[in-house]
Amino acid sequence: MASFYEVQLFVLIVVCIASFFFEKHLLRRQSIPELDSENGAPPSIVSSLSRRYLSVYAVVMGADWLQGPYIYSLYREQYGLPERWVALLFVLGFLTAGVVAPLVGVWADQYGRKRMCMMFCLIYALACAFIQFPSLPFLFVGRLLGGFGTAILLSIFETWLITSANHLTLSSRDLSSILGRATLVNSVVAALAGMASNELVDRTDSFASPFLASASLLLFGWVVISFLWSENYGAAASSADAMVDFKRLWEAWGIVRSDLRLVVLGLTQTCFEGSLYIFVFLWVPLLQEAATSTGSGKLPLGFIFSSLMVSMTIGSVIYTSIVSLSRLDAPNDHHRTPSGSTSSSDSPLPTISTHERAITLHAKLSAVVCVTSALAFVTSIATSSEHTRFWAFCAFEASAGIYYPVQGMLRGRLVEDEHRATLSSLFRVPLNVFVVVSLLTGVSSARHFVLSACAGLLLCSALVTAVVFLRGNRGPALGSMRTG
Repeated sequence: MASFYEVQLFVLIVVCIASFFFEKHLLRRQSIPELDSENGAPPSIVSSLSRRYLSVYAVVMGADWLQGPYIYSLYREQYGLPERWVALLFVLGFLTAGVVAPLVGVWADQYGRKRMCMMFCLIYALACAFIQFPSLPFLFVGRLLGGFGTAILLSIFETWLITSANHLTLSSRDLSSILGRATLVNSVVAALAGMASNELVDRTDSFASPFLASASLLLFGWVVISFLWSENYGAAASSADAMVDFKRLWEAWGIVRSDLRLVVLGLTQTCFEGSLYIFVFLWVPLLQEAATSTGSGKLPLGFIFSSLMVSMTIGSVIYTSIVSLSRLDAPNDHHRTPSGSTSSSDSPLPTISTHERAITLHAKLSAVVCVTSALAFVTSIATSSEHTRFWAFCAFEASAGIYYPVQGMLRGRLVEDEHRATLSSLFRVPLNVFVVVSLLTGVSSARHFVLSACAGLLLCSALVTAVVFLRGNRGPALGSMRTG
């Protein structure tokens, strides 16, 4: 059994390295020589922002991934909590994240994104400290803090990057490249963190040890943010003494209602990321179910987890390759005649701005990602083959590697800096409601039904994205004033 997954992991790593080499060395040679400062910031500024963001992102995501593999085992096996208490602790974390998501967005816009990210490091480290005590009150407080920190992690860090990129006039291609690299870093760090947490548990014989390592990494992240990042804000007119700025929340909701594309972004985020969180709970029992039916024995979950993370890395490389080939920052020649001269006819072909070309490309990718994910879920349900399910799950993770930079790019081009953190957090409210309801209704007892429902929602999201973004039904181009 272990030999099969070892071979698959090796194959995926080879494919990942080959894909990365292709994207880095071959596609970059096809980059547009005509690019100049009018199309974006100088390469030195782009590299500086990329290094500052990815250095922090690698540290905080590494701290988060260290906790992931063993939180259930810590509650259930080491602390001996009943299954219903474990489920309640998970729900509490998601519910907290859903409730505070719009609030942390407002606070980040008002008080500063850098400050909020530094606060995340302290809050998440404190959550790791509380989880060391096998007492329900401490564990509940730890989950509350963890949910609060998750709301910051999943929206404010990206908001800092996009606002900084806009202030520095980065082009669409440069921002896409950084977001793609962030997904690549995330998946690589996840695979390394999984192996590190496994080694820590083996050495200490305690499921709590990865959380102590995570806390140490978070404190280091606080130091890195304080030295590398500069501060940026949302609206300057926000009320600094209001705990909850309802006026700002209402303004953000008004922006969503005025642009149907933002409604679709929120729908896609709810459907895809909700399906992803449910998948996190289901992939082990679904593979175990298939393995049991064939008498395969115990699964090597470490190798499988690493394979899924490498698949996500491949997805991120596919994304950056597509962006490189799309030549988003190329001079728009749609208004030229076949001879190369500018057309002087009465009905020249319309010129499409770089901004709109980037939105259209990423909307297409978003639809494709949702369809691919739905097909992966349907395949895993339709077959009882353990190996087929494994590859279907790898396909879903590769889709996730494409999804995150696509979604970040669309938010970066459609949402104004003034309300970006608030809107990003507001989008997480239906997502967390979706996950909480799914957990409370018994995901583990109806796995096939839940995955079927997720597949249906993903297909609906793809259809709505295609109709709204690709058939001309567009709202105001909120980001059209920004450079490329």
